[in-house]
This record gives sequence, structure tokens and C-alpha cells, in this order.
Amino acid sequence: MRPTGRLHLGHLVGALGNWVPLQDQYDCFYFVADWHALTSDFADTSQLTSYTYENVADWIGAGLDPEKSTFFVQSLVPEHAELYLLLSMVVPVPWLERVPTYKEQQANLMDKDLSSIGFLGYPLLQCADVAMYDARFVPVGDDQVAHLELAREAVRRFNNFFGDVLVEPEALVTTFGRLPGLDGDKKMSKSLGNTIHLSDTPDEVKKKVMRMYTDPKRVRADIPGTVEGNPVFTYHDAFNPNTSEVDDLKERYRTGKVGDVEVKTKLANALNARLEPIRQRREAVLSKPDALKELLFEGSKRARTVAAVTMERVRDAMKIRYR
Repeated sequence: MRPTGRLHLGHLVGALGNWVPLQDQYDCFYFVADWHALTSDFADTSQLTSYTYENVADWIGAGLDPEKSTFFVQSLVPEHAELYLLLSMVVPVPWLERVPTYKEQQANLMDKDLSSIGFLGYPLLQCADVAMYDARFVPVGDDQVAHLELAREAVRRFNNFFGDVLVEPEALVTTFGRLPGLDGDKKMSKSLGNTIHLSDTPDEVKKKVMRMYTDPKRVRADIPGTVEGNPVFTYHDAFNPNTSEVDDLKERYRTGKVGDVEVKTKLANALNARLEPIRQRREAVLSKPDALKELLFEGSKRARTVAAVTMERVRDAMKIRYR
């Protein structure tokens, strides 16, 4: 994850919810992508380090266990930069320019300078991140599938030149759809400010829920409303485990027999019930900053040990050895 801000419910649904069960099935590497953060946020790096620690605290809060998986910081494993550089020697520029999110983000993030080589090349840096650990599977959202396909193509091209050096990864795609923003936008996003953070207090969560976009045609509680595409009910489906309550709310909403206040109040209660243990674990981690730093430094050392083996293999294959 890129440390560009506090983590929110979209991260919980789109990534963390998948990551937690994977740690019991695979040898997992989870890392803070601080170099990737620079591709769009290089103009202000003042909170990069603090967001790194807060993000990892959220991971642990959500259920990731550093005893089961390797947690590390990208920039503490400089071999990523070396492999990225070597991959860039064989990957054509048009391959990077055709990645869908390249032009999409340039159009959506008009307030940021995305004209850098770093921004153009970040899918290739992602390839290096993955290939470094012989990753066979990568958990991704649907918006990242094109990036992983580029990584697969880059690995194949590299191997065509230098032999079977790198492993071609496969995608483990997120099962739940993208979580809409509180304002009805199709995506919850830090840059749009339409988020509920994992660290928000119960009162903050309730206030945000009460401001949520619903059915704009429903001006009174006795008017039948639309459930499909209604962000409030999308959140109920994602976070409210009481399915009978959700079904009842949907039925009454469709027939004009329940108001938005009741629907939103029950959603806020469900969200806070889900977030409370995450908040508690998060605060416990942040209360011991030295232990958190040590965790990341030790994880980065373990990651670098693996990376060193990969780079020995890569240098040998490319005949870049001076003894």
C-alpha cells in the first residue's frame, strides 16, 4: 500500500479483507510502497513516514500478523530499484503508456504533476516488487489487473532474453466490488475526501454516515426508495452481518416505510461494531512506536535477504558480474 494518507473502508474491503486470510494459506510479503507514493505525491513528503507507521498499525488492527508474514518498507530494500532499472532496459515505453490507469489518473488528478518518468514507470516498479520475491500470486483489485498483466509481459520478455530467471505471477482478484464514496462517487478515495477512515472515532463515523448520499428522488420517508446502487445499502451489504435486519430495511425502504435516519443509524452501529476491535489493536500498536519501528526494520532485513538471492540470479543471467 502507498502511504499517501490514512487507510479507509475501501482499503478494508478491497485489500485488507483479502490479505488477512491469505496469510494462513501462503508465505506472504506485505510492504509499504513509499517509492510508489512519490510517483504522485513527491511535492509534499512531510507525512510519508508517519503515514507508513499508521498504515502498518491499521494492517495489524485489521488482523494481519507480522509473525505469520513479512512486513517491510520498499525503500529499505534498495534491490527493488536495481531490478526496476534492469527491467526498464528491455521493456518498451509504449507498454507503459497503454496501461489504462496511466491516462485515467492524469485526467483525474489534474492538481498533481504526473509528467515524471517515475509516474510513467510505476507499473514496472510494481513488476520489480513482485518478481523480487518469486511471487506466484498477487492479490489485486480489478483496477490493478492491467498492471499485473504488464508485469507478466515484462517477466516473459526478460526471460526471453536471459533465460528462466523470474517467475511470472498470477492475479488473485478481489471478490467484493469497489466500495462507493460517501458522496455517491463510484470510488471511495482519499483524494476525493469521501472516506470513512479505519481510525475514525465512533462519533466521526456516525456523522459521516448521516451525511451519506442516498436516493436523491426520495424527499420523504413515505416515498418508495431505490435500494440498488444506493451507497447506504451497499455499505450494509458489506459491513452489516445481520442479514435479516438488512433485508427488512431494504423491504421497508422500497415500500416507503422507513426513513433514512433509521437506515443510517443502523449502518453506523454496524460499522462501529466492525471498526472497534480494529481501533483497539491499532492504538495498542501505535502506543509502542519503538516496537513498531523494530518490526518494520526486521521485516525489511528478511525481505532484503530474499531480494539479495534474486539479484544474484539476475546479475548472473545478465552476465553483470565482476570478480
